[in-house]
Amino acid sequence: MKAVKDYIRTIPDFPHEGIMFRDVTTLFGDPRGLRLAVDQMLHPYAGRRIDKVVGLEARGFILGGAIAHQLGLGFVPVRKKGKLPAATIGERYTLEYGEAEVEIHDDAIQPGESVLLVDDLLATGGTAEAGIKLIERLGGQIASCAFLVDLPELGGRKKLEGMGMEVFTLCEFEGL
Repeated sequence: MKAVKDYIRTIPDFPHEGIMFRDVTTLFGDPRGLRLAVDQMLHPYAGRRIDKVVGLEARGFILGGAIAHQLGLGFVPVRKKGKLPAATIGERYTLEYGEAEVEIHDDAIQPGESVLLVDDLLATGGTAEAGIKLIERLGGQIASCAFLVDLPELGGRKKLEGMGMEVFTLCEFEGL
């Protein structure tokens, strides 16, 4: 029986030389792979008090939406700056090659709501940290952070755990 990791394709030297890109579109495109990933990602949260699922742009929308549906919860997107139509709050963060900003609608999370943060890949943790800060600024409480893939050498898990976050991942890949 195939594991989640077996459905993920590796593309060498993308987007830059020396990077081993972990392509989850092959997992998403396979009905068994997608179901396996969603089922395994939501399993730790069945029966826990969670009010909303927040997905980070863009592949976190796919996983987060499916997990929210299966758990019977609402879904909230955290998007790149300028993509949401109503009033937002934003958070800047550092990338390996510069800075970026993500936003959330300012009414998407109510104070005291318990939130599950979801994305496909945990690398340096910059995007997830920005999402966490947005949720906390709205008064939300992070129940957990769930990722399909962890790249442990890039330190994202340590960063999030250092912020007091619970981190759940399905698989790891060595290297960048």
